[in-house]
Amino acid sequence: MDKNKILERAKSYIKDEKDASFAKEVEDLIAKEDFIELEDRFYRNLEFGTGGLRGIIGGGTNRINTFVINSATQGLANYFIKTFPEKAKKGELAAVVAYDSRRYSDVFAEATALIFAANGFKTYLFTSLRPTPELSYAIRKLKCDTGVVVTASHNPPQYNGYKAYWNDGAQVIEPHDEGIIDEVNAVTSVKTISKEEALKSGKLVMIDKEIDEPYWEMVKSQLFRPELIAKLGKEVKVVYTPLHGTGAMHVEKVLSDLGLSVTTVPEQREPDGTFYTVEKPNPEEAPALKMAIELAEKIKADVVMATDPDADRFGSAIPDKNGKFVLISGNQMGILLTDYILCSRKELNKMPKNPAIIRSIVTSTMVDKMANANGVYVSECLTGFKWIAADMARFETTGSNNYIFGFEESYGYNVETDVRDKDGISAAAMCAEMTLYWRSKGKSLLERLEELYKEFGYYEDCSISKNFDGASGAEKMKNIMTMLRKNGFESLGKKKVVKIRDFQQSIVFNPSNPESTEQLNFPKSNVLQFFLEGGTIVSARPSGTEPKIKFYINVQVPSNECLDFAKKEASALISAIKTEINDILDNN
Repeated sequence: MDKNKILERAKSYIKDEKDASFAKEVEDLIAKEDFIELEDRFYRNLEFGTGGLRGIIGGGTNRINTFVINSATQGLANYFIKTFPEKAKKGELAAVVAYDSRRYSDVFAEATALIFAANGFKTYLFTSLRPTPELSYAIRKLKCDTGVVVTASHNPPQYNGYKAYWNDGAQVIEPHDEGIIDEVNAVTSVKTISKEEALKSGKLVMIDKEIDEPYWEMVKSQLFRPELIAKLGKEVKVVYTPLHGTGAMHVEKVLSDLGLSVTTVPEQREPDGTFYTVEKPNPEEAPALKMAIELAEKIKADVVMATDPDADRFGSAIPDKNGKFVLISGNQMGILLTDYILCSRKELNKMPKNPAIIRSIVTSTMVDKMANANGVYVSECLTGFKWIAADMARFETTGSNNYIFGFEESYGYNVETDVRDKDGISAAAMCAEMTLYWRSKGKSLLERLEELYKEFGYYEDCSISKNFDGASGAEKMKNIMTMLRKNGFESLGKKKVVKIRDFQQSIVFNPSNPESTEQLNFPKSNVLQFFLEGGTIVSARPSGTEPKIKFYINVQVPSNECLDFAKKEASALISAIKTEINDILDNN
């Protein structure tokens, strides 16, 4: 983009930006003639994607700021007014807004709420920060038409974002996602009113305990053995970290109500958008759990738990026989929870008719074997919890199945139907009960996991990702996916590719006979999956929220009761596959 065009966009933005600090950032860049930075901030409008917005906080059209948030909210409001004209005409539309601990989250949330109110929505706004799963719960509890949570989930501190929800408490999916995007892109003016006027008119209602208390009770009601926790709960020591986010109030409340002993990492308990004790507040990454593990080793805890800033993701670590804490992957925790839910429902005679588990396409297929062994159907969906929620809704509409659990490898779990998103609070409660249950049987979670590997085979997974920042990044990612579609892989790690699923073209085929294709019945998505002989699956997918491409490696090796050999074989295969993929990323 030429300098004149950049300056034109920058000056237009300064005129429309209501927040003086964001406008001044851009004014200073113009004064310094920093066209490299100006281009990055103005080469595009930050896209309102299928899940909402996510970007770096700052001035510019390619940043998260008041101007971008306001335009997104007006577009969202316009879409609901057009979609439900009778409700809009009667003034019956309703929205609820929540926010996490990130910088500007409270400012953006209030601006969002006031725009909804100005557009005739009865708007509920939490009095202070709350987790994403509670926002989903509140939409259903308050019978709202939409909801927004201001968060960038587990991203680094320079990011913030905005997730938009439908009236079922799930993030919007097709066809509404495209319709909302069109409305956001068409916004030319934004309606708003003052907070005082909104409160006085009744269009803005502040909420907290009227949602908190039923949410806590709902989480506790999902558990199978509260009496076991009440009896033996003090025997299990839990170390917990909210990573400076929203989780502390809820996790501490729920677990203490159940009678569990919880020690929260003091340095990470208070909300803080700088996340100063970690590089990234991401429970998927080992450094984020370092302080929790150090505390757990000191007090000889039984389990480490962590939630990300908006408390939808849940991470954990468990001590081995020597007391050294081992990080549990998202797939491993999903497998353990699947096992516990299955055995508990069978043992307590609580298995419904036509039970179903939902997992994403990049999640471990080990759960399929476990479910099949128990007569439980597994539904496979696209990556992103909104698709798990869509399958939950489909089960309810058709009556075909009864949902009992859903999870994805990226540390997202849902054990209830009252929330239509991943829920780190309920995952923490269920993990605590599961830990106590297996302890009462004389074994740890790691020992139970090893038993499952011996029964169903050894599974190991990892991921590789590479960021492609700036104006050229999107084009580079596009070129990599185009190259993979054209040339693909004949083999990976010396294992032959026997099947390819292309979710963008909705086809599945054997690469030895590419002309013979079958229809792939999923919504279109820019994902490629390579199935190797022996059961290993490698998936390639550009992120929908960050400028990066991600490869998922799900390795499957028969255990034959010899786990050590299976683990070595899996490790060697993963290493070989990673080398081949990194060569592709490094050369593009």
